[in-house]
Amino acid sequence: MKIANETKVGILAAFAIALLIVGYNFLKGNAIFSDETVLYAKYSHVDGLNVSKPVLINGFQIGRVDQLQLLPDGSILATLKIKGTYDIPKNSIAKLEQTDLLGSKAIVMALGTGTDYAQDGDTLNANVAKGLLETVQPVQKKAELIIGKMDSILTSVNSILNPNFQKNVDKSFNSIAATLTSLEGTSKKVDNLVGAEGSRVSAILANVEAISVNLKKNNEKINGILENIHNITDQVAAANFKETIANANNAVSSLQGIVTKINNGEGTLGLLINDKQMYENLSNASKNLDNLMMDLKQNPKRYVHFSVFGGGNKKDK
Repeated sequence: MKIANETKVGILAAFAIALLIVGYNFLKGNAIFSDETVLYAKYSHVDGLNVSKPVLINGFQIGRVDQLQLLPDGSILATLKIKGTYDIPKNSIAKLEQTDLLGSKAIVMALGTGTDYAQDGDTLNANVAKGLLETVQPVQKKAELIIGKMDSILTSVNSILNPNFQKNVDKSFNSIAATLTSLEGTSKKVDNLVGAEGSRVSAILANVEAISVNLKKNNEKINGILENIHNITDQVAAANFKETIANANNAVSSLQGIVTKINNGEGTLGLLINDKQMYENLSNASKNLDNLMMDLKQNPKRYVHFSVFGGGNKKDK
């Protein structure tokens, strides 16, 4: 049977198209002759994640990102196709992580525990790991703080290395050295003095010890003497107090008697206080004396006559 050329061309074209489809899917990472499990993961953002990006476990690819879909709430739903030979526990986490310094992203599975595996169409827990720049930012802030502190330290070091400061430091050290030398000489003098007067100090301490022993032996006698002195001072204080009270009573009695005599009109003071006529006479005398002094000031010639040569007195005669 003879095959027409048109048939041959059609079969060859169909074979080429099938080969092209298979090659395209192979290049995209799609499994051609094996089953795949479709899982889902929802992310708040997917910067750097594209379709056909790998799904990894410890750096080993077990699947790929098949589709990215924007949901009404602004989140992105990623469709993951996992090779059928790999079982993923339901409590696994699909992390969106950066895989290189250029910002490329991939889905890295953090496998959970248990034997309850995800089935086709399940949605896994998902989160977005911090990128390299986000991780470096805290380190950058700390580095800036450290650089600022180092700058201040270098400024301080520069001020320390200033020649004037060095001269002052040298002067200070020289002064400290002189002070230490003086202290050393003083300590030597004190040592010599203590060595020379050691015997006297020992004798003084021995005398002090003897005195303390005697005081301890005569403690009872000393207590008795102090008690007797205390009694004597108490008696003297009581006697002086009694005598003072008696003297005060006598003084009050005498004063009361004098006041009684004055009230009764006895004596000069009593007559002066109680005699109204005497009071009036003294008042009149005081007024007359006051009038006399005023007249003396106004008419001094009535009372005083004098002349330098004495001629005035003859004419008056």
